[in-house]
Amino acid sequence: MSAIFHAGISGARGRMGRAVDQVLDARDDVVVAARFDWGETPDLSLCDVVIDFSTPEASVALAKLAAERGGPALVIGSTGFTEEQETEILAAAENVAIVRSGNFSLGVNILIGLVEHAAQRLDPRDWDIEVIEAHHRLKVDAPSGTALMLGEAAADGRGVDLSEVRLPPYDGITGEREPGKIGFASIRAGGIVGDHSVLFASSAETLTLSHSAIDRSLFAKGAVAAAAWVRTRRPGLYDMQDVLGFRQA
Repeated sequence: MSAIFHAGISGARGRMGRAVDQVLDARDDVVVAARFDWGETPDLSLCDVVIDFSTPEASVALAKLAAERGGPALVIGSTGFTEEQETEILAAAENVAIVRSGNFSLGVNILIGLVEHAAQRLDPRDWDIEVIEAHHRLKVDAPSGTALMLGEAAADGRGVDLSEVRLPPYDGITGEREPGKIGFASIRAGGIVGDHSVLFASSAETLTLSHSAIDRSLFAKGAVAAAAWVRTRRPGLYDMQDVLGFRQA
């Protein structure tokens, strides 16, 4: 049996926080040592690792606090960070181990690899790429963190920077589509947990790679697996490719 570790939950009252709580409660190798939300001051000394599904502002504040005291390790699943906030997370990772991901699903992380390989092999002069995502009506950022990860994978496959090839949202008279660009489309409705598709389209055929989340617990289980992994790691910024062993150290 694995050694028992102590975990905290940031954003404990949110949808994902509650899902993480249920997954942790079902395990016999974890003690939930702290549950807190934005504006509350947690006792981080009780925790080996904190799983955070809150807001970018709360995540940055938590990362700074953890970095100041040299721990605990963090698993950050918040999305919608600005460039400045991402820089602050990276700075905190110099002093504490952090896993940050826009999606903790095994299936999605395999999808990311497939998208990169497809983009490598399909000529951008002939094939357009569209990333399409759908989430529940309460999600506040768009495109989703996962959609951006998929866009980054497609751009990496083509050897370009996503910021240089990302299309603005379609609205009004946009003119013809420029070859080599990557587009995004977002849907917000009802209680959709999370659907992501990457469409590769030429004038003669289309290829669609997709993933659908059926139960929010799959993200919680991935985050808990990341917590068990990162709590013993050296300071640094990691992602699920590291946790799952897809990226060699």
